[in-house]
Parts: sequence; C-alpha cells; structure tokens
Amino acid sequence: MINLPAHNVLWSLGFIMVLVAMGTIAVYIVPAYRRLELQQRMNSWCGIVAIFATVLIVNRSIAIILFGFLSFLAFKEYISLIPTRRADRRVLFWAYLAIFIQYYWISIHWYIMFLIFIPIYAFLFLPMRMVIAGETQGFLKAIGTLHWGLMLTVFSLGHLAYLLMLPDRGNPIAGSAGLILYLVFLTEINDIAQYIWGKSCGRHPVTPTVSPNKTWEGLLGGILTTTILAIAIAPWLTPFDWIHALGIGLIISCTGFIGDVTISALKRDLGVKDSGSSIPGHGGILDRLDSLTYTAPLFFHFTVYFYFEGIVI
Repeated sequence: MINLPAHNVLWSLGFIMVLVAMGTIAVYIVPAYRRLELQQRMNSWCGIVAIFATVLIVNRSIAIILFGFLSFLAFKEYISLIPTRRADRRVLFWAYLAIFIQYYWISIHWYIMFLIFIPIYAFLFLPMRMVIAGETQGFLKAIGTLHWGLMLTVFSLGHLAYLLMLPDRGNPIAGSAGLILYLVFLTEINDIAQYIWGKSCGRHPVTPTVSPNKTWEGLLGGILTTTILAIAIAPWLTPFDWIHALGIGLIISCTGFIGDVTISALKRDLGVKDSGSSIPGHGGILDRLDSLTYTAPLFFHFTVYFYFEGIVI
C-alpha cells in the first residue's frame, strides 16, 4: 500500500526536482575545466533525489528497509576502510546482525530500545565476543573502531528512519515525510552552499590540516544560506515557528560541517581520498552521508523535545 505524503511534501519534491534540473542545465555555463566534476555531482544529485522521493511515497515498512540497507552499505564501506584482525571476522557477524536488530526496533516503534541498543547492548556485547576470540593484541583499537562505526552508520543514520515513525499529529502540516524532506534538503543544500561560497570567495582555511579546501568564507556562507532557507520553508514542511527554524538552521549548517570534516579526518588518517567510488562525483556512501551522521540525530532530538514530547514514548 502506497503512503501518500502531504500535499506540501509533493509540491516541495517537485520544486527540488526543478532545482536539480536547473542545476543540470547550469553546468554547461561554468568553465570547461570544472564542468566534468559538476556534471558528475549533478548526476549523483538526480539519483539521490530519486531515492529520497521514493522513500517518502512508499509504504513505511519498505522505506525502513531502504534506510536499513543504506546503513548496511555505509557500515560495509567503513569496515572496508579500517584495518581489521583475523580474530575480528567472527565479531563482524554480530556487528552486521546489530544493523538488522536496530532497524527492527524502529519498525515496531520501540523508542527506548532504539535509543539504547547500539550505545549500550552492542557496546557491552561486542567486546565480550571479541574477548572470547582470544586475541588481545590490538584489542582496544579494534573494538573502539568497530563500535564507533556502528554508532556513526547505524545509530546516527537510524534517526532518519525513526522520523518516519513519528506520529503525523506532531506535524499536521506535512507529517513525518515533511520532516525528513526538510532535514535532508537543508543538510545537502548546506553542503552545496559551502562548496559554492568556498569556490567563489574562499581564502582562509578552517581546518588546514584536515580539509584544506574548507574555508571560513564557505562555512559562513553556508550557515547564512541554510539558515535563511530553514526559516523560509519551515511553514511548508514543519511545525517550527521562526525561532525554532532559526535554531535548527544554525544546528544543521554548523554540525553538517562538523560531520563532513570528521569523515575527512578519518580518511586522512587512513590515507584515502574517498571512502569509496559508488557515487560518481561524490566518492562513496560515507562521502555523501557524512553530514547527515551529525545532523540527523540532533535534528531528531530537537524536534522530539519541542514538538513530540509525551507523544513518542
């Protein structure tokens, strides 16, 4: 059975698709030496928009499966990057199983287990299973990187899926689909705005040893652009008043940047340019979802605290 989103969500999806189409046409205006990179990015954006549009209109159970598969791909990509020991292979089975279990809690709307399963139960169980394997050399590094990967790719991104489970009465304007569209649009437009502002007038690096291309001009331009858009489109997709929209615009723009440079620090530590090559022009899954690993949980708990308190549990 198809889950038809609110009228505002359909109009917003149409508007975003128009923006993507305009961006695709605008690619041919830029200098030739930058055209290939931008064309790859726009092609990837078309695919990303199509995926999230599908998620918003299909049955919630199918959408949760799609989000779970996204976490699986992100975790698999993460594991392919980090060095692992032979003894860790048995533990990886339980780590992958934790993805299925976490999304099962989401699907049955068990809020408390969703919040504590990865941070507590997986945190306690995985070291125990690793100890049973009997390999102590590199134990701390192995269990630390494994659990951090689960927190990043499963627990953090799982908040996107749990937005679908929030009751529509908390957001009568556009329902849970509106909240997801609002979050994803602002997170990704923040990345684009920082990229454009940085390329246009960036001079002063924010984190020169981690990501030299990230500049203060790009960061501040992204914050300004994202915050203005957050206030402008909040009445269409969210229950936020302008003060809360201002706050969430600042949160998404600032923490989206932090998520981006955090993954950049990970890649620099591992000596790789991209986390993968599955998305042309963007690298891998983690390269595209890095900002969402920070914005999704913070947006979720901000929204629940102010608009769903007493409704979710």
